[in-house]
Amino acid sequence: MVQRRNISFFWMIFLVASFLRLIPVIAARDMTIGLDDMFQYDMLARSLAAGEGFRWYGEDDLELVERYLPVEFIKGEYDPRGVLTSFRAPGYPIFLSLIYRVSALEDRFLIARLVQAFLMASIAPLTWLLGRRLFPENQKVGKVAAWFVTFYPYLLVYPLALATEVIFIPLVLACILFILKAADSHRWQDYLLAGALLGYAALTRSVVLALFPFILLWVWFLVRDQRGVLLLLVSVLIFVIPWTVRNTRLHGTFTSVENNMGYTVYMGYHPETEGKFQYPQSLELMHFLDDAERNRVGIEKTIGFIRDDPGRVPYLVLRKLGYFFSLERKALTYFYSNNFLGYIPQAWLILIFCIFMLPFTVLMIFTVPGLVVQEWTKPRILVGIVLFVYFAPHLLLLAEPRFHLTIVPLLAVFAANAWLDRKKIIADLFRQSSKWKLALTVVLIGLLFINWGTELWLDAEQLKLLFSPEGNRLYLNY
Repeated sequence: MVQRRNISFFWMIFLVASFLRLIPVIAARDMTIGLDDMFQYDMLARSLAAGEGFRWYGEDDLELVERYLPVEFIKGEYDPRGVLTSFRAPGYPIFLSLIYRVSALEDRFLIARLVQAFLMASIAPLTWLLGRRLFPENQKVGKVAAWFVTFYPYLLVYPLALATEVIFIPLVLACILFILKAADSHRWQDYLLAGALLGYAALTRSVVLALFPFILLWVWFLVRDQRGVLLLLVSVLIFVIPWTVRNTRLHGTFTSVENNMGYTVYMGYHPETEGKFQYPQSLELMHFLDDAERNRVGIEKTIGFIRDDPGRVPYLVLRKLGYFFSLERKALTYFYSNNFLGYIPQAWLILIFCIFMLPFTVLMIFTVPGLVVQEWTKPRILVGIVLFVYFAPHLLLLAEPRFHLTIVPLLAVFAANAWLDRKKIIADLFRQSSKWKLALTVVLIGLLFINWGTELWLDAEQLKLLFSPEGNRLYLNY
């Protein structure tokens, strides 16, 4: 009976999440794409679907970007099909290309978004399963976390984007679940599947490779399964090595899954970006069609930025930490100010912004004590490793608020436990022996509010213009 109720809840939460995500997709069925990332992923997917290889900036696409990039940057021999590239990881373009193969090109955005709605909906039941794994003593934790993720505004509209998070978040969640399952079962099938999920996640966003050594250490020392370590290693390498070989052969020098480190650190340390993606600096290296050359120049210039002002580096690390945990309003600001949504009366616009910003603030307010007052079992240690190792590299590279979406389901589980067990947690925080936990909780929540308040204060003039009658025609840069 219990098993039947669990299966029923799994499919119920999935169907509800799917229905909610289909609403914005159908409402925006004629919507095109509006960001450089989306345009690049679309180019790569079309090239793959046409059997032309992993290419971008073909002859037809160059006409579309002419007003942003000088066309004369193409010198020497040029293939009209486009330029072979390693700048983007292949995972998401491959996913898109499979959709493009079975849909008409004129309908490709709508079909892709319909598929993405169901894929993003899977985050809800996966979050429920993770809650059951982390807190088996309280089955309500997974359900509360799953409902929270189901109605999370940013995740609800995210299927509209052509972005890596669409497949990256479900891959990361599924990978964690199968690693935990393998740790219990010790079955080789579970380890291989967990490794395959992690491998494809690495082909989607290579930052996940930073997690890999720590996951292996967790399996080796806490699970004590040396065979599991070997199986994970082999299955991940099966996915990563072929693309690394392809990129290395393309450039004649060792190149991993994606060759954008130079561009990323250039943006992260540029004197005018303060550690975040920013236009027009985002275009300064894009005139290089040779990815290896762009990467080399980006790294050289970044070293120059640091050498010229080394004292700025600690400041940038703090700024990136702030951007990573900032309010979720950047995308909404861009799309509204560029008239994608039309005019919205001020009162309704303020309400919409609050609806998008408040869930993350509430999530963090409950997550902090939920993490501080925590009994760290083996499964929770694994998720704690994922949380820390995932966001830490962004402090050294580049930070954006959308990057924290990957860990929202993980945070939701700890926040749900804190909410359901709030009386015990409050009592624990105010025990004489736990004063340091109370102090740490207060400091961390205080820093979050300082970060959010500073963000709104610095952008006060922009927000004032955004909420004005002509706010939808400000045409702000991303």
